[in-house]
Amino acid sequence: MTYVCGHQRVPSDSKEFLEVTKRDALRLLENDLDRLLLSAMPERRASLQQEMARFVDLFRRFLQEEGPSIDWDKIQKLPENAVMDYSKLKSPNTDKVQMMLDKLVVVKLNGGLGTSMGCHGPKSVIPVRSDLTFLDLTVQQIEHLNKTYNANVPLVLMNSFNTDEDTEKIIRKYKGFRVQIYTFNQSCFPRICRESFLPIAKDCNVDKDIEAWYPPGHGDFYDTFRNSDLLKQFIDEGREYCFLSNIDNLGATVDLNILNKLVGEECLDKPVEFVMEVTDKTRADVKGGTLIQFENKLRLLEIAQVPKERVDEFKSVKTFKFFNTNNIWAKLDAIDRVCRHHTLNMEIIVNNKTLENGLRVVQLETAVGAAMKCFDGSIGINVPRSRFLPVKKTSDLFLVMSNLYNLKNGSLVMSPQRMFPTTPLVKLGENHFGKVKEFLGRFANIPDIIELDHLTVSGDVTFGRGGTVIIIANHGDRIDIPAGAILENKIVSGNMRILDH
Repeated sequence: MTYVCGHQRVPSDSKEFLEVTKRDALRLLENDLDRLLLSAMPERRASLQQEMARFVDLFRRFLQEEGPSIDWDKIQKLPENAVMDYSKLKSPNTDKVQMMLDKLVVVKLNGGLGTSMGCHGPKSVIPVRSDLTFLDLTVQQIEHLNKTYNANVPLVLMNSFNTDEDTEKIIRKYKGFRVQIYTFNQSCFPRICRESFLPIAKDCNVDKDIEAWYPPGHGDFYDTFRNSDLLKQFIDEGREYCFLSNIDNLGATVDLNILNKLVGEECLDKPVEFVMEVTDKTRADVKGGTLIQFENKLRLLEIAQVPKERVDEFKSVKTFKFFNTNNIWAKLDAIDRVCRHHTLNMEIIVNNKTLENGLRVVQLETAVGAAMKCFDGSIGINVPRSRFLPVKKTSDLFLVMSNLYNLKNGSLVMSPQRMFPTTPLVKLGENHFGKVKEFLGRFANIPDIIELDHLTVSGDVTFGRGGTVIIIANHGDRIDIPAGAILENKIVSGNMRILDH
C-alpha cells in the first residue's frame, strides 16, 4: 500500500501529545541509527553517516507534514505555454548536432530487480528482443549516436544495492564499444517498523539482512548523483543537461529535437531547467501522474496525492489530458544549486509493506519527477506515445517482441505496416503468463499483431504459430490453439481443443 505523505489533521487538544511523540520518535530513531553506525567498518562510516543524515531529514519531514500535500481547490489551469507540442519542435542542422551532444549526459535508472516477472538479478539484463537486454539496447543506441555524429555522450547508470554488483560484472562486456559508462549507487535506507518507527536492522551489514534495507525511490537521484562527484565532473567538462529515464522504457531514446530546444538553435532566451515529457492520457493510463499548475508553479500530481472524493476527476481523460512518462531533462548546474541550497522538497511517498515473516514495515520514498516544482522555468513537452514503451509485465514484453516493432540501432520503431500509431491493448493472465519463463513457454512464437486492437488471454492457454483475439479458459479448463490456426474477431472460452481439419 502506497500513499503520499500528509496526515489527517487532529483536534487541537491532541496536538501537544502528538508533538511530544514526534520528538521522541525522531530522538529514538537518531539513537538507533547511531548504534547501527557503530557496527559499520571504520572506512565506511563517513559515507554511511552522510546517507543516514539524509534519511533522518526524510523521516523528520514525514513526521512534520500534516494534511494533504495538494489543496484540490487551489489547482490552477495550466498556462498556455506550460506544455509544448512536440510536433512544433524543429530538427537541428546536422552540423550542430555534435556540439549539442557534447552538452548531454544520459542517465538510466537501473535500481530495479526483475523479480516481478520471475527473473533473478537486475531487470536491465532481461532479454527483450533478439536476445538483447535493456542494457544492450541502451548501449547500442548511444554508441550509434556517438559514431554517427562523432560525439562522446556518456551513459550513467544509477544502481541500487540490489543491482550494483551484477551490473558492474555485466558492463565489462561493453569495453570495446564507443560508450563511456559510469555507475553510482542510490542510497540504502533502513526499513522502519510500522509500530515503533525504529529501524528493524540489527547492524550495518546489508548483505546479512537484506530485507531490513531498501532503495528510497528514484527521487534520491539528485543528492546521490551530486555526492558521487559525477555531477561536478560533467559540469567541469562543459556538459549542461542530463536526460534521465527508466531503463525499462524502450521508447526513451535521446531526442535531438528536444535537445535542440534546450541547447541548440531553438533554445529559449531564459534557460529551461527542467523538462518533463508527457503524453496523451488514454483509459489505460488513468492512474499515471499528471501535470498541474499549483501556487504558480508547474508540478507533478500523483494519484496518491488526490483526495478520495476526487479520484474519478483525476482519472478523467478530459480534465487531465497528459500523464508523466518519467522521461526527464534537467540542467546540471540547477541540480547542483537545489542540492547545495537544500531546496529540494519532493512529496514523501509512504510505502507500507509486510515482510515474509509478517513484520509490517514502512519505506519512505520520493519520485524524481516531483522535483519539478523546485526548479526555475520548468516545462512539459507533449511527446508521441512512441516515447513511452515501458516493459513492466509480460503483456508489455509480448508487444516489444512482436512484429509490431522493428529493431534499428538499438531503438524499437513501430512497423510502417501498422495503419494507426496506437499500440494494441494486451492483457495476459497473471497466473499463467506473469513470469517470463511461463510466458515464453506458452508461445511457439509471438503471433502477427500488426492489425491487432485488443488481446485478452486468461487461464491455461498455449499458442502454436498463429494468432487470436479473446481467449478465456475457465478455472480447471484448458485450451490449446494449434499451429496455423487463425482466429479473427472470435471469443474462445470453456474447455476445448481446436483441431485442424
